[in-house]
Amino acid sequence: MGIMFVLIFYAIALTTIATVGAAVLGTATYFFTKSSARRKRAVLISALFPYACVAFAGAWFIAYAVINEAAFHRDPGLGDTWETPLPNGYALLMIDTTDQGTVYNPKTQGGYGIVSSRGDTEFGVRDLQVCHNLIFGARDSGYFGRIGQDSKVVDTYFELDTTSNHTTEYKNLDELRQRAATRGVMLNLKPFESVFGEYRTTWFDYFAAAVLVLVPLAGFVVLFRWVFAIRRSEWM
Repeated sequence: MGIMFVLIFYAIALTTIATVGAAVLGTATYFFTKSSARRKRAVLISALFPYACVAFAGAWFIAYAVINEAAFHRDPGLGDTWETPLPNGYALLMIDTTDQGTVYNPKTQGGYGIVSSRGDTEFGVRDLQVCHNLIFGARDSGYFGRIGQDSKVVDTYFELDTTSNHTTEYKNLDELRQRAATRGVMLNLKPFESVFGEYRTTWFDYFAAAVLVLVPLAGFVVLFRWVFAIRRSEWM
């Protein structure tokens, strides 16, 4: 599903929730205050508050997506394309499916998310292990014909040296395990999606999530204190 369809879905869902929230807050404010011009203003602002939260969430997501792409070279977390850099200068990419992905060198590809067939690129990788400048993996050479089938077919094993950008292929897992041992590495291949997840999240993602929650929460506290102050002044 493209990111635009996902955004439209979330926009509809959040607007629906905001409408329910507006009815609840507006009604609560109406019964919490006495009839006056201040009550009308309080009810209106209370009813508009959930929509303001949705608008803030949309604006903040756009800012988050732009910053995450430009500064951290990571996907926005929605849509059908996911990418993340590795500490050794290479990057991981998944499109449409998470049962396999691509390992590539952004420096020779012209940027993140732009991948073509090269000697330092591996498509259809189902399992891998990243160890400093070495990437060990298991790939499916016929992955394209099995996209969406949640397949586990593997027919090639490889070692990719990110320092020399050289790839060596092996016939079976035992050969790859022996090669890794000569490099001082205990082979422990993990599913592509699992390894991707280890490198995808940064401090900025936690910061963005905190802002998304704390700003509306602070707004609600301010709104509640304001409505409560109106009620208290009415009873004095």
